[in-house]
Amino acid sequence: MKDPYTCQENIIHPEDVLAAGQTLIDGLAATRLARTFQALADPTRVRLISALLDRELCVCDLAAVLGMSQSAVSHQLRILRDLYIVRTRKEGRIVHYALDDAHIRDLFVRGLEHILHEPTN
Repeated sequence: MKDPYTCQENIIHPEDVLAAGQTLIDGLAATRLARTFQALADPTRVRLISALLDRELCVCDLAAVLGMSQSAVSHQLRILRDLYIVRTRKEGRIVHYALDDAHIRDLFVRGLEHILHEPTN
């Protein structure tokens, strides 16, 4: 029985292979991007990003918004900070968190738009 997912021909399309090879990201960039998507694969971290879309918040405020302990929120924020998804700003003893840059906001918004749109087929 033939595997329907295996090419039945051994014809390689050199132009397509060349074009794909020119746009293929390197291994380090692929690893960094995969780590970013892994961070976004956790519902708690997605909710944290959602809370930070348009404002800075401290750990206390984020814990209240999400109904979680400050310790649990801090743990998730540390992961997001290590991946440059959120940044901090210290004001006295209070640390405020915000999205690192517009790219993160755009990535979140585009992902949300994707899951909310109606399928075309």
